[in-house]
Amino acid sequence: MFEFKQTTHLQRKRTLIRACVAGLVAIALFGILGARLWYLQVVRYEGLAARADQNRIAVVPITPRRGEILDRNGVVLARNYRDYTLSVVPAKIGEPINDMLDRLGQLVHLSPRDRRLFTRAAEQSSRYAEILLRSNVNEEEASWFATRSYEFPGVSLQARWVREYPEGESAAHVIGYVGRISEADRNRLEESGELGNYRGTQVIGKKGIEKTWEAQLHGRTGVEEVEVAASGRPVRSLDRVDPVPGSNLRLSLDINLQKIAEAEFAGRRGALVAIEPATGEILALVSAPSFDPNLFIDGIDVENWRKLNESPDHPLINRPLYGTYPIGSTYKPFVALAALELNKRKAGDRFPDPGYYEFGGQRFRNAGGAVYGPTDMHRALVVSSDTYFYSLGPEIGVDNLHDFMKPFGFGQVTGIDLDGERQGILPSTDWKRRAFAKQPAQQRWYAGESISVAVGQGYNSFTLLQLAQATSTLANNGLYMTPHLVSQVVNPYTDQILETVRVSTHTIPLKSEHVQLVKQAMKGVIQHGTARRAFAGAPYQAAGKTGTAQVFSLRGAKYNASAIDERLRDHALFMAYAPADNPQIAVALIAENAGWGGAVAAPIARKVFDYWLVDRPELKSAPVLEQDVIAETEEVAAP
Repeated sequence: MFEFKQTTHLQRKRTLIRACVAGLVAIALFGILGARLWYLQVVRYEGLAARADQNRIAVVPITPRRGEILDRNGVVLARNYRDYTLSVVPAKIGEPINDMLDRLGQLVHLSPRDRRLFTRAAEQSSRYAEILLRSNVNEEEASWFATRSYEFPGVSLQARWVREYPEGESAAHVIGYVGRISEADRNRLEESGELGNYRGTQVIGKKGIEKTWEAQLHGRTGVEEVEVAASGRPVRSLDRVDPVPGSNLRLSLDINLQKIAEAEFAGRRGALVAIEPATGEILALVSAPSFDPNLFIDGIDVENWRKLNESPDHPLINRPLYGTYPIGSTYKPFVALAALELNKRKAGDRFPDPGYYEFGGQRFRNAGGAVYGPTDMHRALVVSSDTYFYSLGPEIGVDNLHDFMKPFGFGQVTGIDLDGERQGILPSTDWKRRAFAKQPAQQRWYAGESISVAVGQGYNSFTLLQLAQATSTLANNGLYMTPHLVSQVVNPYTDQILETVRVSTHTIPLKSEHVQLVKQAMKGVIQHGTARRAFAGAPYQAAGKTGTAQVFSLRGAKYNASAIDERLRDHALFMAYAPADNPQIAVALIAENAGWGGAVAAPIARKVFDYWLVDRPELKSAPVLEQDVIAETEEVAAP
């Protein structure tokens, strides 16, 4: 009996010990769990809450609307419209890509080109990258896809702004175009710290104003915080920072003047630049032939790229900025001015012109074999006597000529707000030493080389923009205004206008009597010289100079256009400003391989001047003020 009681007592004691141990273990476990909960919810709260939000909240970039580009009268040259795109994240598809594309193609049209470009991009990108499949999805297709989007995980429909150039080829080299952001673009944006501002943006300015004014046109990207379910489906919007649209740009360009000038180059290769001398504003900038910038927005197709890239006419080259040419006799007014300013020859000095200039046993002949006899500077400019200017070359010297021409902008980058401008060549003895550094025998400058330089040939190689800028500066009596295209930057929210005010960079010190003498001769070119036929009956007085530049040396042979390959024929050039006594427009142009400047180039300038000075709608609609009538009456009545 006693043993039974003892055994029962021991069992109870063991059970109690076990219960205490179990309770202590439970308490310890709950203590550990509580400590862990405290650690996670208090100590690690901030970090874990942020990670939870990252899983729960998606930050979606909102692409800003790109600024518009308008001409000086408000005509839209580049604008935006809304459309939809389909994009794919390959890692989220869950089936072979081709099977997905086949199913999707039953809802939305997918061309072989769309599939080919997508497949190529998918091979070159990460599986987790969002890849564009189809752009320009219309409203009907978008609605079809939206109703069945749940069947296509990894495929998203997005609205976007699309660039459009309503004027097509007109002024394409000025406006430029946008294109898909390349790896080089991304690297450049990352270096400048702007990559974050391009999240969600698919295009960037590639050429022209679109490129040089990209920072103003693009705007600032907005963001929206969206709560998403575990499936990735948006649930609700939590916060939003609206994007800031890009600024609108108003150009100095007049699109009507631009089209008139472009029409004159139909079927020709060439370039034209028109400048307002008082401000440096570009009124027209023609590069012929041109191209349609709309082709580049979503990536140009192979066929169109081949046509443009392989064309012998090189339509993608911006000729006024990138093409460099000998400018022929249009250089002569500046050479004459240099001779006067440097006291190398007086205006009244007569120089014999037997039809050639002989130097070092070689004869340099007048164009067409013309003979002018004893010729002074005025007559030499009016009739374009090569002999007279041949003789000035050795007298002035190439280095003196270089130093005089440089402030006019010859052989210098003008600083225009477009990309791709070339410097050209303004020769000098120092330039030749550097240009022929690997050919010591050719580094010496010979006096005979100054002869061809003085008539705009030889080593001279300038852009049409430089010739137009020099013409504008001469019309301005030596006041140099930096040429520019953007005149106003307009805030799209407030309509606040920021004027891109340009001031004169320098003034060339010229004697007034010398400038007036050269200008008077340039008026003579228009009145009874080489451009008289082109300007016959004009209701205004212009001043200018024709030019014809050789493409290759005839080596003493007589020029015969019909016997020479078309692309080896002479270039036709012309430079002028009008009205002569109050310049409002200065023009320089070249018609490649077109022959005589007076016969081909000058009539083009006449069309440009006629529109700007006579036929422009603003002139015809401007009200006549009473003080204007009084002023005109007083002028007529004055003796």
